[in-house]
Amino acid sequence: MTTETPDDPRDLVLRRTIAAPPAILFRCWTEPELIVKWFTPAPWTTASATIDLRPGGRNVIVMHGPNGEVHPNEGCYLEVDPPRRLVFTDAFVGDWRPSQSPPFFTGILTFDDLGDGRTLYTARARHWTMEAAKGHEDMGFHDGWGRATDQLEALARTLL
Repeated sequence: MTTETPDDPRDLVLRRTIAAPPAILFRCWTEPELIVKWFTPAPWTTASATIDLRPGGRNVIVMHGPNGEVHPNEGCYLEVDPPRRLVFTDAFVGDWRPSQSPPFFTGILTFDDLGDGRTLYTARARHWTMEAAKGHEDMGFHDGWGRATDQLEALARTLL
């Protein structure tokens, strides 16, 4: 896994070469029955995923913590370009309805085909403010998203 210093300091970026083709990784990010198997870094679990995969479509992923925490993540897809790119945000909650909560970030996922069944996977979290970016980094963005990416790769390899 590599991290990079992005052009905009409000962005956090994780980049990794994964031994699976883009189409499988895209499926793992967009099929509810697959998302629940990898999305949340252990010891947290993903209880459910609801996906309306289209620009303006709603997504809801509910995570459970080891101490009984329940953390729903609700958002909206901005761009769906299988199997190359997926963009989502928590600023909207589906059908372009503004969220009741202040927006935290926009996620930009790219799946670049490297050939030989490998993908350059890039996850970019683009935040509205420096404070939000620092808060996300302090809560463990690189470690948490890195461990989730390990789980993503392990699942993807079972789908080859």
